[in-house]
Amino acid sequence: MDMDKNSGGRNARRRNLRRLTEGAVMVAVAQVLSMIILWKLPQGGAVCLGMLPIFLYAVRWGLGPGLMSGFVLGVLQFLSDGGIALGWQSIIGDYLVAYAALGLAGICHGWKYGVFPGTLIGSAARFLVHYVVGATVWKAYMPPEFFGLTMTSPWFYSLLYNGSYMALDMLLCLLVFALLQKPMGKYLVGDDIRA
Repeated sequence: MDMDKNSGGRNARRRNLRRLTEGAVMVAVAQVLSMIILWKLPQGGAVCLGMLPIFLYAVRWGLGPGLMSGFVLGVLQFLSDGGIALGWQSIIGDYLVAYAALGLAGICHGWKYGVFPGTLIGSAARFLVHYVVGATVWKAYMPPEFFGLTMTSPWFYSLLYNGSYMALDMLLCLLVFALLQKPMGKYLVGDDIRA
């Protein structure tokens, strides 16, 4: 009986160690991928694959670990971006809350094709945070014209500004997951950690 308890405790410790190690690796990979920028906007926001590892980790390990990995990525993003922020509201919103929101992909933990709805949920949540912060905190920086349209509402401007790069980020992540689905399907849904 004691052997079973020791074995169960050892397995739980191994699983926790694996979860923490994989989380650290995924955050590091996300940070590196976020530095490979395909398109960048002047006041922050860029098209890259930085969200992809967080979505993958969240779907594999669940909501709590996903939220934590997104939060840690947000801290790293703030530090490496040189702090593009307009005070504490922008730091909390654009970095800590917005990146933590990526972890909401963990709602789809255990789903057969969880990375796809997880990517949609995480992207939508991050967009929503940037949208509100953009319309309230960054409204003073709204240009008279954006994408050839006259800007009269900070809410519309924030929708265009943040939606432009977030939609492309999301589509890029979905495309990569679609390409990886066949060769890495079991890994994408975490079957390797449930075995």
